[in-house]
Amino acid sequence: MLAALLPALPGAIAKIVRTGDPYLFTERFFQDVLARLSGPGRLRFVVQPTVAIFLGLRSGVKDAQLGLPPFLWGLIFHKAHRRDLLRSAFASIRNLLAIAIVLDVISQFLIFHEIRPGAALLVGPVLITAPYLLARALTNRIVRRKTPLMPTAHTS
Repeated sequence: MLAALLPALPGAIAKIVRTGDPYLFTERFFQDVLARLSGPGRLRFVVQPTVAIFLGLRSGVKDAQLGLPPFLWGLIFHKAHRRDLLRSAFASIRNLLAIAIVLDVISQFLIFHEIRPGAALLVGPVLITAPYLLARALTNRIVRRKTPLMPTAHTS
């Protein structure tokens, strides 16, 4: 993953210094994201979130079986579970995150003939983390509601 981004970093920094255009969150950035939806690699906008949702479902069921709070709720309000929840989330999606970043680099090169490392580090992971987090949290809630008298681990 880093092997794909590191060579592009000096050029990206030089371009920012030369033009003063940070690119991220500019109008061009959002136009480029939309261009990726129709260019090479567009299937990843379906496949990657789908795989992330599957991983989130699996993790959410495990959380419910262990009596853990829903993922986002646990991260925010249950300090005792925060480290374990983050560790399990990263273990579930680390390879998918790396693939997402590499695929973003490839699609940028194929579509725009340049690589923007900041965009690759943002767009790829967002395609994975948002669906994963939502699926994990919602699955936990659904499984806990359908399974009566499940023990909870709501300690602070």
